[in-house]
Amino acid sequence: MSDPVLEFRAVIKRFGAVNAVDGVSFSIAPGEVFTLLGPSGCGKTTTLRLVAGLEEPDGGEILIRGSAVAAPARGLFAAPEKRQLGMVFQSYAIWPHLSVFENVAFPLRVRKESQDNVRKRVLQALDVVGLGGLAERGATQLSGGQQQRVALARALVYEPAILLLDEPLSNLDAKLREQMRVEIRALQKKLGLTVLYVTHDQAEAMTLSDRIAVVNRGRFEQIGAPEEVYEKPATLFVAEFLGRTVSFEGKVAKSVAGCWIEFANGAGRCALTGALSKAMTDALTDGAMARVFTRPEDVEISASGGGKANQLAGTIEQVAYLGDRFEYHVKAAGVSLVLLAPKKQRFNAGDLVQLTLDPARLNVRPV
Repeated sequence: MSDPVLEFRAVIKRFGAVNAVDGVSFSIAPGEVFTLLGPSGCGKTTTLRLVAGLEEPDGGEILIRGSAVAAPARGLFAAPEKRQLGMVFQSYAIWPHLSVFENVAFPLRVRKESQDNVRKRVLQALDVVGLGGLAERGATQLSGGQQQRVALARALVYEPAILLLDEPLSNLDAKLREQMRVEIRALQKKLGLTVLYVTHDQAEAMTLSDRIAVVNRGRFEQIGAPEEVYEKPATLFVAEFLGRTVSFEGKVAKSVAGCWIEFANGAGRCALTGALSKAMTDALTDGAMARVFTRPEDVEISASGGGKANQLAGTIEQVAYLGDRFEYHVKAAGVSLVLLAPKKQRFNAGDLVQLTLDPARLNVRPV
């Protein structure tokens, strides 16, 4: 396995009495897109600023390509320009009084590169991001998407060890944001870039990332591939923050035949045997209350009848026609939830239905 490009070792950053980054450890492999995903104020941007050298840690160590760039216990702190980093800010930070060429050339001029080398590398970077031929255009003449490409070119022009992207698409409209997600991912794969990406947008994180770290109150709740953190959330926070969840409460029943949960109001039962780890099964006590979490897309809605295993009885409360599908508001086991279904399945308000759960896609927590 290749040595990591970036490594955090028990890093701490305090603001007053608050640990904005609370003993965080992780590493990023060469060519990997690693995304910090979380709500506002969770510590993800502070983590990125620690990498960039815009904040000094209070504890732990930060290494880039195996060399420490911050280690407070040893009095070590490398300035931002010594860290081989490229960074794209949320606001792009494009200088309006400079041409596209001079905006991109700035990092090279700071490093006192020769004029010939500056011209060669700037034009190459502009070609890479699709702005060839616009070198002499004024920055104020560019669209939002073009300004974002200028910021990318400026970050790439001196071939950084790692590219830092701090919510770079948040100022774009929805259609352009989707387009730029595709372009950034294609560019990253083409150039083999190592990227640390910060966002609160789940769609960005899911489509761009090789791995996601879900951040909450300065800590990493879970690190994993997009499918892993979505399908197998390690904590309740991850389950509720990433995508939509529905939950039902019921009573645990255990016997030699297995383990299952009896849902409230006699709505039905669901087998838990095989769906849970042995440790979780052992943690559930016979007769105790537990809560089952699942994703709405993993709940199948069908006509009432049958009373099969892993089903709940429900009632349609509202129906919304969305063109390509129906949206049903359903009441089951004392819980109101929203489910989508194809047009071939048509129900009316007041209809009795069955909701089928997939035991393999359940998360269960004691109440």
